[in-house]
Amino acid sequence: MKRRDLGRLLGAVAISPTLLAGIRAARAQGAWSLVANIAECCSCEIPCPCNFGRPTKLRCDGNRLIEVTEGHAGESSLAGVRFVVSFEMGKWTRIYADEAMSAPQKAAFEAILPLAFAGFQRGARSIEHVPIVVERGGESLRFSTPASEVQMKPLLGLDGGLITVSGLPSNTFFDYVQYESVRHVHREPERSWSYSGTNGFTSRMIAAG
Repeated sequence: MKRRDLGRLLGAVAISPTLLAGIRAARAQGAWSLVANIAECCSCEIPCPCNFGRPTKLRCDGNRLIEVTEGHAGESSLAGVRFVVSFEMGKWTRIYADEAMSAPQKAAFEAILPLAFAGFQRGARSIEHVPIVVERGGESLRFSTPASEVQMKPLLGLDGGLITVSGLPSNTFFDYVQYESVRHVHREPERSWSYSGTNGFTSRMIAAG
């Protein structure tokens, strides 16, 4: 597959009727709802069993980018809320909110964190506002915080196209596309890692409550 053709695929994945129905349902329900783009790399081999509802017995180190595209918490809009979660699965997290968010967006982030991301919040050793850089283009996706750096590329199928998975057992994994890490780094005094060739993915999260 040519680079330009892959770029078009990455930028124009069709929104399925099921996904549209989920978005409408999320909007209509409860005190909060959101739709977010997710990008993650972890230390697991491909595919990560956690995403299929089978937690690994090995240590899983990860960095997850969450970019809310639409939603609300009460009267507050969630559009533009962006943060990265660095984690050791089931052990701890560090949450890095984008310091470039506006004051209303930062307030919305604080409101939605214990509602839609309670597991991340409960395990948090720290919640910081830091610079977040996200770059999409060509055959890779990059995101970084001062403590973490991720570069990931799609894992291509037999026909040279994207590998997609549907029906995964979580509202985090709509439009799931399989990636692999090129560079997956986290540095801090208590825990550091560096991986390449491990699991990665992009997806959409649709949730409400």
